[in-house]
Amino acid sequence: MTVNMTKGQAISLQKNDGGSLTAVRMGLGWQAAPRRGLFGSRTREVDLDASAVLFADKQPVDVVFFRHLVSDDGSVRHTGDNLVGGVGQGGDDEAILVDLSRVPVHIDQIVFTVNSFTGQTFQEVQNAFCRLVDETNGQELARYTLAGGGAYTAQIMAKVHRSGTGWAMTALGNPANGRTFQDLMPAVLPVL
Repeated sequence: MTVNMTKGQAISLQKNDGGSLTAVRMGLGWQAAPRRGLFGSRTREVDLDASAVLFADKQPVDVVFFRHLVSDDGSVRHTGDNLVGGVGQGGDDEAILVDLSRVPVHIDQIVFTVNSFTGQTFQEVQNAFCRLVDETNGQELARYTLAGGGAYTAQIMAKVHRSGTGWAMTALGNPANGRTFQDLMPAVLPVL
């Protein structure tokens, strides 16, 4: 059963049987929005990029993105860069896999961001979402719609963080501006 999340909502990553999730996938999907012009509607390709920044005690210690596909410890893996979106027509265009059982104990938060590498604003994007999937069985656990455009080029999507002996996810959906995860760090720090 999928939980449709709202901004700021947190969900536990405990399984219904009381066990903990061991592997999750944060998927990102989008399509370029048609633009009306003098000669009808057309779309311009939009290159969104998903990134995961790993934190230990509010300090960034590693990042996974299209130029660094696997975390140094091997627990987080990016499936590869998609330059145009809409490939899966509602499926994941980019995904980041997290083996929660292998995340080192000093890592207490993983923040997921999305940014428009080509600089278009979210006004030029439609059907954008992030979702959390139990990677062991493919069940979608949570979906967060990256609501309606805006004059910004990035969002701090969500974070997975330690909660007691397990993990929890919080949907953030905070708008920001930047073409890379480095540009977004001033907007990420306040959500830790």
